[in-house]
Amino acid sequence: MAPQPFLNNSLVPWSDLDIPSGANSFCNICRWAGESFDSPPHSEGSHCPSCGSIARERFLHWSWIRSWVPVEGARVIENSPRLGEGYRTMMSRALHYRGSDYDERAHQADIQLDLQDIDLPTSSLDVVLSTHVLEHVPNTGRALRELHRVLAPGGVVVLQVPLAEPTTKPPDSPEFHADDTPVFWRFGFDLADQLSDAGFVVETQVTERLTRAVASGAWPPAGEPADGPIDPATQAIVRSGRGRVLTGVMTDEEARLLGVGPDHMFVTWVATVTPDSKRLHRTAPSRVRGACRRIPKWLRRSIQAVLP
Repeated sequence: MAPQPFLNNSLVPWSDLDIPSGANSFCNICRWAGESFDSPPHSEGSHCPSCGSIARERFLHWSWIRSWVPVEGARVIENSPRLGEGYRTMMSRALHYRGSDYDERAHQADIQLDLQDIDLPTSSLDVVLSTHVLEHVPNTGRALRELHRVLAPGGVVVLQVPLAEPTTKPPDSPEFHADDTPVFWRFGFDLADQLSDAGFVVETQVTERLTRAVASGAWPPAGEPADGPIDPATQAIVRSGRGRVLTGVMTDEEARLLGVGPDHMFVTWVATVTPDSKRLHRTAPSRVRGACRRIPKWLRRSIQAVLP
């Protein structure tokens, strides 16, 4: 019989986890427990045999529920959600939940939204969940300011992107993800600075193992075994976290149970709108256009096309 997740009509995102004793793998989204996930560890892997969630989605939910006081009826939008009807029904039980997408070419959505120009009223949302979307948006600053605008005081955006560079930069040559979506930015830990510039109070959430790695300046953390090839690019990314405030929110055992790894793939920014930060954050167009001159020519037209 095919798995039938979300049959528990009382299940909501913040229901107790109740991990069964002896479980080797666990999904904190549908509450499946079993021997193993259906694919190897990776941010795009560790597929849940029941609901189909992947590891980055489980870490996103983990960060969200840890950081947010649940409010029934909260207004939630999830950018480009992967999961299907059962998941959306579960999310809608106690929330005003909608999925959004830019063009609905690769994801089913309730509404179409351009994060650079969100067609929603100011302070009309309480939560935005966004995983591996922002790297596909040409103008990061504009998108972050728009997210700040549409979130009500106390609202949060829970944001994941692939941590691909020590410092944010555009790709050196055209880059596309599996759904043929262009990548405009390869982000680093310094995305936290851009979120702060947009008016958010930011917490950078990671696994506890990644905090140890950053503190030791090496991957794997000093004195700990490697769980795969040691990649120089990963070493550079880990070293770039030195001096930043990182919050370890998942123990090694929790990460193992949820299929979370390699750890640097799961950096998540929880950005909160405070009551006194509902002010306009704008970057002068001339300043952004100057930045455009410092990036590869193949990106200029795409980014300049969205500027005023």
